[in-house]
Amino acid sequence: MHSTVQALVARSNRLGADPTTTNYAGGNTSARGEAVDPVTGHPVPLLWVKGSGGDLGTLTEDGLAVLRLDRLRALVDVYPGVEREDEMVAALDFCLHGRGGAAPSIDTAMHGLLDAPHVDHLHPDAGIALATAADGPALTEEIFGDRVIWVPWRRPGFQLGLDVAAVARANPGAIGVILGGHGITAWGATSEECERHSLEIVRTAQAYLDERGRPEPFGPVLPGYQPLPRDERRARAAALAPVVRGLASTDRPQVGHFTDSDVVLDFTVRQKHPVLAALGTSCPDHFLRTKVRPMVLDLPPTAPLGETVARLRDLHAAYRDEYRAYYERHAGPGSPPMRGADPAVVLIPGVGMFSFGPDRQTARVAGEFYVNAINVMRGAESVSRYAPIDEAEKFRIEYWSLEEAKLARRPKPKPLVSRIALVTGAGSGIGRAVAHRLAAEGACVVVSDRDGGAATRVAAELGGGDVAVAVALDVTDARAVAAAVRAAVLAFGGLDLVVNNAGLSLSKPLLDTTEADWDVQHDVLAKGSFLVSREAARVLVEQGMGGDVVYISSKNSVFAGPNNVAYAAAKADQAHQVRLLAAELGAHGVRVNGVNPDAVVRGSGIFAGGWGAQRAAVYGVPEEKLGEYYAQRTLLKREVLPEHIADAVFVLTAGYLSRTTGMHVPVDGGVTAAFLR
Repeated sequence: MHSTVQALVARSNRLGADPTTTNYAGGNTSARGEAVDPVTGHPVPLLWVKGSGGDLGTLTEDGLAVLRLDRLRALVDVYPGVEREDEMVAALDFCLHGRGGAAPSIDTAMHGLLDAPHVDHLHPDAGIALATAADGPALTEEIFGDRVIWVPWRRPGFQLGLDVAAVARANPGAIGVILGGHGITAWGATSEECERHSLEIVRTAQAYLDERGRPEPFGPVLPGYQPLPRDERRARAAALAPVVRGLASTDRPQVGHFTDSDVVLDFTVRQKHPVLAALGTSCPDHFLRTKVRPMVLDLPPTAPLGETVARLRDLHAAYRDEYRAYYERHAGPGSPPMRGADPAVVLIPGVGMFSFGPDRQTARVAGEFYVNAINVMRGAESVSRYAPIDEAEKFRIEYWSLEEAKLARRPKPKPLVSRIALVTGAGSGIGRAVAHRLAAEGACVVVSDRDGGAATRVAAELGGGDVAVAVALDVTDARAVAAAVRAAVLAFGGLDLVVNNAGLSLSKPLLDTTEADWDVQHDVLAKGSFLVSREAARVLVEQGMGGDVVYISSKNSVFAGPNNVAYAAAKADQAHQVRLLAAELGAHGVRVNGVNPDAVVRGSGIFAGGWGAQRAAVYGVPEEKLGEYYAQRTLLKREVLPEHIADAVFVLTAGYLSRTTGMHVPVDGGVTAAFLR
C-alpha cells in the first residue's frame, strides 16, 4: 500500500471511530501524492478520497476513489455554472486513475480544489450545532477568530468546492471552515496536521458549548411527561412496537430499532421538543436517513394504551398527508417519484424512539442519526437558536437525482429482507439450519433455545445484533414465551415469521410409556407450539402486515410406527394446529404451514440425546448407520439433512407460495406410508 494511502486510511479510521467527530458513513477524507503512470512511466499527481457511501471508521484502500489531480482541476475550465453543477459528478469518472476503486462522492471537488494536500470533511455534532445556529457566523468568529471561517449554506457539489477553495486562499492562516447548515472541513500540510486541525475545531466548538451553553436548552420537563421507570417503558414500547411498525410499513415493509437512551428521553419530555422536531434535521446525512422530520406522539407516557394507539393512527394519517404535500410543494418535472410517505423516526415521549429502515442496520443508523440531530439542536439552542436549512433545500437534497442514482446502485434486496423471524429450538440441528438459511436470505432472526448458551453461539454465527439476537426460551413456560416475543419486538420492531421447531422425543412401547413421558412430549411439542403461536399471533394481528407460521412437524404425524405413541400423538397435535390456525389467521393475511421431516439424524439434537440409540435398537441397526438405514427405506434413497428442512421453510415463507396455507410439505426422501391423502 502506498504510504500516503496507508496514512490516509489510518487517519480516517481514527476519526470515524470517534462518534463525537463524525457519524456513521458521514464525511470524507483525502490525501494527495504521486504515483507512476504505468502507460507513460512518469509520475502523475493523484488524489485519494473516500468514495461514495463508505464509512470512515471501517474504510480500507478499496473504499477510496483515485483520481488524476491535474484532470480534476482542469474541470474548473469547463464548469458550466451552479445551475448545471450536477453534470460535474459524471465528469469525475473521466478523472479516475486506473481500474477499480470506489465511485467518487459528491464532495470530491472540495477535496481536489483546495490547495492543501490533506483534507477532512466531517459531521461532528458540535460543529453542526454552530452550523445550524441562527448566530452561526458571529459565533464562529467569536470562537475561532480568523482560524476557522464561516461558509454560508450551499448544497454539496462542485460550486461548494470552489467556494471553500476561495475562502481558504483569501484566509491563508485558516485551518478550516464551518459549512453553514452542514458540518466542518479542515486541512493541513501533512496527514497528522490535518487530523490535528479537525480535532481542534471539534473540541474547541464542544468546549464552547459546554462552557457557555444554557443548562436547559430544551426548556423544562412537561408536566406528566416524566420518563416511565425502565421496566414500565420497555413494556410500553413492546406493546406499541407492532402498531408503530405496521404504520411505518404502510408503503413498504420496514425493520424497526428501539432506543430509550438518556438523550432521547430527555428531549422527548422537554417543553420545546414538538417545535424543534417539527423544524426537522439539517445536515444532509441526517435527513437522508431520518426523513425531513419525525412523527411525534403528543400524549404523556401514562395515557391509556388504547388512546395512545388511536392517536398514533391519527398522527400517522396526518403525517402521510403532510409529507405528500411537502413533496408536491417542491417536486418539479424532473424530480424522482415520491419514495414513500411513512415516517422513518417516531418519538414516544417518556418511552423512547423507534426508527425504521429496510434492514436492521439502516434502522439503527437512522436512530443514531436522530440522536446526532438532538445533540445538534441542544448545542444550537444552548448558545443561540436552532435554524436548520429551509424546507426547499431539504427537498433538493432528499430528492436529488445524484442521491437517487446512489440508491439505484444498491444491490437487489434478498428475498426475506425486512422480515423478522423467531425460531424455537434454534441452538442445534434443524433449528440452527433454519436460522442460518433465513438470515442468509436477508431476515432478522431471534434465535431461541432452552440452552441459552447454544442460542448465543448460533446468533454470533449469524453475524450479531444487526442480524440476530439470542433468547433463552423454555416453550412450555407461557411467561417465558411472552418475554421472548417482547425481546423480538424490542430488538427488531415486530415479528413476521415464526418457526415452531423446539422438540424432543422418547421412543418407548406403549406399556413402557409413563405418564411423565407423555406429558413432557405434549408439553414441548403440542403446548409449546400453541403458546408460541398464540403469543406471536398477537403481534402479527396488531401489525396488520400478514406473516407466516411454520410448524416443523414430522412424518410421524401421519405415519403409524411402533414404540412411538407419545411422540407421534404430539406431532399429530401439531399437524392439526396447522390446519386450525390456517383457518383462523387467514383473515389477517397470516399463512400457517407445516414441514414433515423424517430421519434427520446428522446434526440433530434429538437423535444425539438418546432418540437415535432408541430408534436404532427398534430397527436392529448400529446407531452410526441409522441415517443410512432411514435413507434406504425411502423412494429417493437419499439421507435427509437439516439444511433440507431449512430449504422447505424458506420456500414456504419467501413469497413463492403466497397463496398457500394449511399445507404440510413432506421432506422425508419419499416415504409412501406417509403420503398425504
